[in-house]
Amino acid sequence: MTVTTELPREMTASVLTGAKALTVEQVPVPSFEADEVLIKISAVGVCGSDTHYYRHGEAGGFVVKAPMILGHECSGTIVAVGADVPDSRIGERVAIEPQRNCRRCRECMAGRYNLCPYMEFYATPPIDGSFAEYAVIRTEFAHKVPDSMSDEAAALLEPLSVAITTMRKAGVVPGSSILIAGAGPIGIICAQTAKAFGAAEIIVTDLVPERRERALRYGATRVIDPTETDVATAGLDVNAFVDASGAARAVFSGIQAVRPAGTAVLVGLGNAEMVLPVEHIQNKEVSVTGIFRYTDTWPAAIHLVSTGQIELDSLVTGKFDLEHAGDALESDLDPQSLKSIVYPRAGGK
Repeated sequence: MTVTTELPREMTASVLTGAKALTVEQVPVPSFEADEVLIKISAVGVCGSDTHYYRHGEAGGFVVKAPMILGHECSGTIVAVGADVPDSRIGERVAIEPQRNCRRCRECMAGRYNLCPYMEFYATPPIDGSFAEYAVIRTEFAHKVPDSMSDEAAALLEPLSVAITTMRKAGVVPGSSILIAGAGPIGIICAQTAKAFGAAEIIVTDLVPERRERALRYGATRVIDPTETDVATAGLDVNAFVDASGAARAVFSGIQAVRPAGTAVLVGLGNAEMVLPVEHIQNKEVSVTGIFRYTDTWPAAIHLVSTGQIELDSLVTGKFDLEHAGDALESDLDPQSLKSIVYPRAGGK
C-alpha cells in the first residue's frame, strides 16, 4: 500500500438510518485491496435512486435493510493505492465508475459486466456509497479526467454514462429521430447525448412548462405537453423512444409513437409492472428493452464533455454539504431544480 500522507482512521459520512432519516457520523475509512485505490471524494451528484432509498427505503427492487451511505455519482482525487497499482496514480483527479464486478461469471465473461449477479454497486444495499470523505474503487474504474473538467462535471459522467448506454441501445445514428419522455436530469442529458450521436429530430415531453423550456436549451428540437397532445396519435413516427419518466402512461403512449422496426428503451424508475401496447409492438416489430447501468462508457463520456459536445456544469442547480444532504435529496420537489451536488469535504465546497 502506498499513500501520500498518513491517512485518518475515521471519516465523516452521511448515513441513511431510516425513511428520511440521515445522520452525520464518524465511520472507519474504508480499507482497500491490492488492485484498488482510495479516493478523497470531491463532489457527489444526487440521483433518483438516492431519493427513492431516502424516501421509501427501496429502489428498483433493492431494499435497504441496514444503515447505508448514499451517493454513486462521484469524483475525487486518488490519495492511496494498493500494492498492484502504480504509485504514479496518486494525485490523479478521477471520475468513479461506481461498481465492482466479479470478472468470472457468464455475464462478465461476455462483456456484460453491468449484469454481473455478484455486482457490488455504490449505494445499492448493502454496499455503501460516496456521501463520505473517502471511497474505494478498483483501479480500472477510477477514470482519469483532464484538468479542464470540473469536479461537478466529473461526477456527472455517471448519469451521462446512462445516457450513452441508452443511445447505444436505441440505435441512434446521424439523422435519427427520437422521442424522450421526461425532462428531468436523465431526460435532459439524454437529449444532449442524442444530439451528440447525430439525431436530427429530438422531441421531449414533460408536464412542467419550465422543464420543457429547459429541454429546448439542451438539444431538443421540439417539446410537447402530453396533457395537450397525445404522442400516440400525433404522427411522430420516430426511430426510437426513450422513457426517462417512469410514468406508465408515458411508456404506453411513447411506444405507439415508434415507427415499424424501431426501438423503445426504458430508463426511468417506474412501476414494477405496467400495461404495454402489445398489438403495436407485435404488428410493428418494435423492440422494447431496458437498460441497467452501463459498460465501457467513461472514455466516451470524458471525450464528449472535454470536446464541448455535452455540457454538464450548467445542470447543477443546488450545492450542499454533508450536513444538508437531506435538503439535497428533497431538491427534486422544486421544478426549477435539475441537479444537486453534495460536497463531503469539511466545510463543503
